[in-house]
Amino acid sequence: MKLYVGNLSFSTTEDDLRDLFAQAGTVTSVNVIRHRDSGRSRGFAFVEMSTQVEAETAISMFSDYLLDNREIRVNIARPREERSDRRRGGRRRS
Repeated sequence: MKLYVGNLSFSTTEDDLRDLFAQAGTVTSVNVIRHRDSGRSRGFAFVEMSTQVEAETAISMFSDYLLDNREIRVNIARPREERSDRRRGGRRRS
């Protein structure tokens, strides 16, 4: 089950999150989201736990947990929305 982890310090690494969330169970993946151009952290990540029970344990253990001097937020990740290939608004050129 995928978790959203927000309010991260820009210095928090995937290894930091993997080590922390391993206290709640088996971590199957960690992905710190970065700016496309600069490579700098955007301040949030996705952590995937192997079971729903482990994910719920992680939420209860780490919501408002102090990591790198920041109170992190942990929630179940929302499904990614489908992106449309169509442009929104504006005038089309012909």
